[in-house]
Amino acid sequence: MKAISALKPAHFLWRMEGDVAVIRLNRPERKNPLTFAAYAELRDTFRALHDADDVKAVVLLPNGGNFCSGGDVHDIIGPLVAMDMKGLLAFTRMTGDLVKAMLGCGKPIIAAVDGVAVGAGAIIAMAADLRLATPEAKTAFLFTRAGLAGCDMGACAMLPRVIGQGRAADLLYTGRTMTAQEGERWGFFNRLVAAEALEDEAMGLARALAAGPTFAHGITKTQLNQEWSMSLEQAIESEAQAQAICMQTKDFARAYQAFVAKQRPAFEGN
Repeated sequence: MKAISALKPAHFLWRMEGDVAVIRLNRPERKNPLTFAAYAELRDTFRALHDADDVKAVVLLPNGGNFCSGGDVHDIIGPLVAMDMKGLLAFTRMTGDLVKAMLGCGKPIIAAVDGVAVGAGAIIAMAADLRLATPEAKTAFLFTRAGLAGCDMGACAMLPRVIGQGRAADLLYTGRTMTAQEGERWGFFNRLVAAEALEDEAMGLARALAAGPTFAHGITKTQLNQEWSMSLEQAIESEAQAQAICMQTKDFARAYQAFVAKQRPAFEGN
């Protein structure tokens, strides 16, 4: 296992609150757009989180009242117009690899959305495990507005599973903005929180998860992702095996012992 808490990224802000990692994109004057380098550094960071034993949960926060405005028009979209197919495919695979890394990092990720979360910003929020938002949050999968398909970074696979096929089709074909109220009603956002309380709410949720049985949380995340492509019979068998693995952990024994003693269990993630 490796430590990652001392990370010093060049293209986003990083801080540790205990064993919770906090990430903010850091171009608030442009509503936090992504660059080629930011994509790659985020991908590499989430890949490294898989083996990091000093991080138990991740929170993605807005900066300057906005979450992320997607790919930078000048730094990304302009150069893409001039690329050949080999370069374009390398880019689209890299952006998809960020989502794969988020899904595969083994840690629960909480996205706290304020202001705009559009394009790749909407995808990053979608790829989180839990999503909080302010009533002012505006989420849009803008790809058709740029002459592209809505099927970007896993959107056509993941968004229908979150909000339903018809609602996903609406957003992905039109590129229109989903209001925070729609997002909560449709299940995209777990709940809405006042802007002044958003960070505290997200951090409180992250701390609660970090204090839980984190090995078992990693199993839960794995099963949530893997069972998309399983039959019901396969899923039930896979969960039987996963739960048997968790029953061998010390956290399972700690929970039992705490229950007998009428105490709160102190989980250690093993």
